[in-house]
Amino acid sequence: MLTQKIEDQIRESGIIAVIAIEDAADAVPMAQALQRGGITAIELTLRTPAALDAIRAIREGVPDILLGAGTILTTEQVDAALAAGAQFGVAPGLNSRIIEYADKVGLPFAPGVMTPSDIERALELGCKTMKLFPSESIGGMKTLSTMAAPYKHLGIGFIPLGGLNEGNMASYLSSPLVAAIGGSWLAKTDRISAKDWDGIEATAAAAVKIAAEAKA
Repeated sequence: MLTQKIEDQIRESGIIAVIAIEDAADAVPMAQALQRGGITAIELTLRTPAALDAIRAIREGVPDILLGAGTILTTEQVDAALAAGAQFGVAPGLNSRIIEYADKVGLPFAPGVMTPSDIERALELGCKTMKLFPSESIGGMKTLSTMAAPYKHLGIGFIPLGGLNEGNMASYLSSPLVAAIGGSWLAKTDRISAKDWDGIEATAAAAVKIAAEAKA
């Protein structure tokens, strides 16, 4: 489960840049570009060999960015993410063993959900902030509004990810159900590899502007 402090930081951020990075040397300039564009939270997915080194580099080089580790599927990854300096963890699905282990070792954690049963299991495990994945594939904000209605009074929040972009992000962020959105388009792997820091900054700034208008 996430701590109240992390939940508050995620809600304040509005956007979590979801990144798969191939070269840890690109981590700090990438994070700095996102930060210049107004992004204050990043999730580095553990899907590349460079991910843990990238987490270490960002924690040292850009310490005021809220930094999470994504695609955590094993207890070993929980330990590794925590040791690297991740401030929270995220998974695409709900694995009670991982949630319980993350809580035991002190890594704030948000599981992935896509059904009412997932939501109830997450609540049973103490999680009130959950990743909705894959969001657009299951009907987007329309599905989320309907599915979450029976639990809305419990103060739950969602981080939708999967198919979000500049064109649909406002429809999510205008809902109080959405703590923040996950944005994988903000710094795509090819743009990071090309070291297009100015382009990443501009994309981030455009998204931050849309978010501010949606939440106003």
